[in-house]
Amino acid sequence: PAAMLSLLSAHRGPAAVAMRTLCSHSAARQADAIYWNDKHDSNESRFEKILIANRGEIACRVINSCKRLGIKSVAVHSEIDASSKFVQLADEAVCIGPAPTSKSYLNMEAILQAVKQTGAQAVHPGYGFLSENTVFAKRLEDLDVVFLGPNSKAIRAMGDKIESKRIANKAKVNCIPGFDGEVKDADEAVKIANDIGYPVMIKASAGGGGKGMRIAWNDKQAREGYRLSQEEAKSSFGDDRMLIEKFIDKPRHIEVQVLCDRHGNALYLNERECSIQRRNQKVIEEAPSVYIDPDTRKAMGAQATALAKAVGYDSAGTVEFLVDSKKNFYFLEMNTRLQVEHPITECITGVDIVHQMIRVGKGHPLLLTQKDIGVKGWAVECRVYAEDPYKAFGLPSIGRLTTYSEPTALENVRCDSGIQEGSEISIYYDPMICKLVTYGKDRQSALNTMVNALDNYVIRGVTHNIPLLRDIVTENRFVSGDITTNYLPEVYPDGFRGKQFSDRDRLNIAAVSAVVFAKNDLRNKTYLKKDRSNIVAGEAKKSFDWDIVASLDGKDLLCRVSYKEGGFTVAFEGSETLQIKDNFSLANKVIPAVINGDSVCMQMMSRSFDERVTLQYMGTKCTTIVRTARAYDLSKFMPVRSDKDTSTTIKAPMPGLVKSVGVTVGQTVAEGQEICVLEAMKMQNSLSCAIAGKVKAVHFKAGETVNEEDVIVELEPLA
Repeated sequence: PAAMLSLLSAHRGPAAVAMRTLCSHSAARQADAIYWNDKHDSNESRFEKILIANRGEIACRVINSCKRLGIKSVAVHSEIDASSKFVQLADEAVCIGPAPTSKSYLNMEAILQAVKQTGAQAVHPGYGFLSENTVFAKRLEDLDVVFLGPNSKAIRAMGDKIESKRIANKAKVNCIPGFDGEVKDADEAVKIANDIGYPVMIKASAGGGGKGMRIAWNDKQAREGYRLSQEEAKSSFGDDRMLIEKFIDKPRHIEVQVLCDRHGNALYLNERECSIQRRNQKVIEEAPSVYIDPDTRKAMGAQATALAKAVGYDSAGTVEFLVDSKKNFYFLEMNTRLQVEHPITECITGVDIVHQMIRVGKGHPLLLTQKDIGVKGWAVECRVYAEDPYKAFGLPSIGRLTTYSEPTALENVRCDSGIQEGSEISIYYDPMICKLVTYGKDRQSALNTMVNALDNYVIRGVTHNIPLLRDIVTENRFVSGDITTNYLPEVYPDGFRGKQFSDRDRLNIAAVSAVVFAKNDLRNKTYLKKDRSNIVAGEAKKSFDWDIVASLDGKDLLCRVSYKEGGFTVAFEGSETLQIKDNFSLANKVIPAVINGDSVCMQMMSRSFDERVTLQYMGTKCTTIVRTARAYDLSKFMPVRSDKDTSTTIKAPMPGLVKSVGVTVGQTVAEGQEICVLEAMKMQNSLSCAIAGKVKAVHFKAGETVNEEDVIVELEPLA
C-alpha cells in the first residue's frame, strides 16, 4: 500500500553519505583494474536515474556501476533491510513493505509505486525476485520505464523449460533426452522415468537456482522427488508444473555468458565452470573451465548465441550446458538475467556486464565484437554463505555479524557483498554473505590467492562455510581439475568433517595455542610504568618458561614454552622444537604466525577461562585445551560428562518454517520414516527418524517457525 512507502532521499544521514563516498572511491579504483575492455562511447546518452528492484550484494553491485557512470540510483527495501549496506549506498531509498518477500521484493505494486514516486527511468531487477517476471517487465513498459533485461517474449520463451527445449531443438542446439510435456502427477512421473531410464532429473518448468529439482534413481525416489520438487516450485515460483529428463552421469555444469543488443548483435563472453554444487546450487565457480579447449568453447558459444538470436534476445544472459566425459555438451536452460557468478567473467574479459546491460537498455549497439573477447588470466569465485557446512554441506545459519572484515587489502581480490559489520542474517532471505573472487595470470595463481583470502577473511557471529571452501580449493582432485557435479558426495562421502589435519598441522596448532597461553600469562603479570603494547616490552633480556600440556584431537602433547629476545621456543617432548616469532598480540583477529621461518596464517576465534584456545587454521576451527603440567595432572581426577542420546528427538537442523508434520502422538513410526518437512530459504527439507518408536510429543505444527536445535517431535523407543 502507498502508506507503506517512505521516500528517504531527503533524509540521508552523514553515515550513509560517508558509506557512499568510501565505497564509491573503492569501487572506482577496482573498476579501473578490472574493466579494461568495457567499450562504450563517452558521449552517448545515459539514463539519469535507475531503480534497483533487489537487495543485498547484487543491489550494491548495480549501484557501483551506476556511480561509475554518474547515474543516480534508487534502492527499494523491506522494513528489516532499512539500515542495510545497499540502502546506504544508494542516492535514494524507498521502503516497500515488511520483511517477507511476498510483501516486499515480490510486491510488484509497491515497487511500481516507488518507480513513479522517484521518477526512475529504468529498473534493474538483479537476479531472483522479479528478474524474470514478464508481467513486471510489461507493467514497466506501460509506464514508459525501461526494464534492464531482455524483452518479455524472450523471458517467457526461455523461462519455461518445456518451451525452451522445443526452441533449442529447433535452433539445432544439443538437448538432453527427456519428456518435453508437463508431468501430471507422481504416477506419470514414475512411468516417464522408467521410459527414459534411471537416473532422471525431476525439475520445475519455471525453476531455477537449484530449487524444485531432484535426482531419482528408482521409483520410490521418483515419487518422493516429484512431490517435494512440486511443493518447492509452487512456494518459490508460484508454478508447480514439472518435467523429467535424463540425468547425465558424471556431468560438468558449464555455462556460457551471452551479451546481445537490439541491433542483432550477439556475443559470447566465454564459459564458466560451475560443477561444484550442493543441492543443485553452485558453491565455487571459475572462468574459464580447465576442461574446455578452444574448439569446444567456440562450438558452445556458437550454439549459445544461436539460441539467443532464435528468441530475439537483447540483454545479458546465460546459457547453461551439461558436458559429459567426451566433451559432448547438452543444453540445460537459459537464465534470462544477470547471473550470480558474472564477476569471474568480468575478470577475464575486462567487460562490465552491468554497464553493457544499461547501454543496451538505452538502445545503444554493442561496440564490442567477438574478436574483442579473449581469455585473460583466470578467476575463481567462492560463495561465502551463512551456512553450517557440517550439515548436508551447508544448512542456513542466522545471526548478527559481530565482527566482519573482508580480505580486500590483498592484491587481485574482489568482494561483492551486501553486508557489513553489524548486519543481520535473517530467515527471510538468501544467506549469502559475499561472493569472494580472486584472479591471476593462471589458475594456480588465482587459487593461491583464494587460499590466502579465505585465511584472512574474518567473520564472527554466524556460522559460515569457509571451512568447506578452504578445503575444496586445496583438495587434490579439485586442484587437478578433475571435477563433476558429483564432486562433493564423491570427495566427502560421509559429509564434510572439516580439515583432516596432519601431525605437522597439529604441532603448529598446539604450539601457537601454547604461545597464546604464555602471552596471556605474561599479560596478567603487572608491569608498573611500562609500555604493555608488546607483552614483554622492556623485558627483552629476561626469559620465561612454562611446562604445558596441549590437548588436541584426543592427544596430550607435553611441551616447554620459553620466551627470550622477542620470540618463543616450543619444545615438544619426544618430538620437534618450533621457533615462533613474537609478531602478534592477543587482540589480533588474524595471527600471521611465523613458525621455523615459514608463514602460517591462523585466526584467533576465542580464549576461554577454562583454558580452551580456539583457532581457525586452514579454514577449520580447532580447540586446544592448554594447561600447566600441574593442572593437567589434577584434571585426571575430574568427572567426565557422558554424551546425551539424541536418537529419540527430531530437531530442526536450521531455522525455518514447518511445512507439514506427518505424525501424531501415539503413532508408531519406522526407522527412516519421514516425520516432518521443514522449509528454509525456500528449500524443502524432509526430516526422518533415526529409530523405530512411538510418538511421545509433537511440539510444533505446520505454519510455525523453529530455531536451530528446536525439538519438533519426541519419540519413545519400542520395547
